[in-house]
Amino acid sequence: MTAAVDPRARLKSIVGPRLTVLARCVLRDLPLPRWGNMRRTAPFSTTFGFDRGTPIDRYYLEKFLDSHRSLITGRVLEVQLASYTKRFGENVRESHTVDINPEFRATYTCDLADAVQIPAAYYDCFLVLNTLQHIVRLEPALRSMLRVVKPGGTILLSAAGLLPLIPDGRDYWRLTTEGWRVMLEAQWPQCEIAVEGHGNCLSAAAAMYGLAHEELKAGELDPYDPRYPVLTTIRCRKPVATA
Repeated sequence: MTAAVDPRARLKSIVGPRLTVLARCVLRDLPLPRWGNMRRTAPFSTTFGFDRGTPIDRYYLEKFLDSHRSLITGRVLEVQLASYTKRFGENVRESHTVDINPEFRATYTCDLADAVQIPAAYYDCFLVLNTLQHIVRLEPALRSMLRVVKPGGTILLSAAGLLPLIPDGRDYWRLTTEGWRVMLEAQWPQCEIAVEGHGNCLSAAAAMYGLAHEELKAGELDPYDPRYPVLTTIRCRKPVATA
């Protein structure tokens, strides 16, 4: 006895999966993609959009730093170069740098996970930008960051989300915004921690393609969808006194 064949299954097998999906979208009035030159397996830029303009994540990072200018003050420590200290700092008395690579001639050449040469409780602000995902021993590095900041001082950080991996180095940690909150609350107890995500479906796709943020409008960059975090920004205030 031959089993009955479902006519819908037979129709699908005849027209194939692509036409089946197209028909379903038309019948359900679902939007259809218009790929144009977006239908590609290689990005428009392999340098995060630097060759086109300013990378997508820098839009969110620079807005974050601009809103915290008053915290980038006094004695400021920054990873690698003091470029953001110069751009966004206010009333900076001392500007120092730290990096694991001697090529950058930082004030301190060391691994943040073992940074005993950096004095404790010395800096009013520590800028750790676009760095967290590249630190192998993340937990001891986080403890070092807190150690070198004064009581009442601030750590400002950013962490990559839906961005391409760097081509010439290693990328270890791509936590969600909530994942960073859990990690930091464990390593920085009693601190005041604010974690925010930035990005949406469009800006995440643009970042992956290597487009520059100048190619999008503010109205396309600003909306936040927590399912598509391009960048996570973090502000940590060290308590004035610990119990």
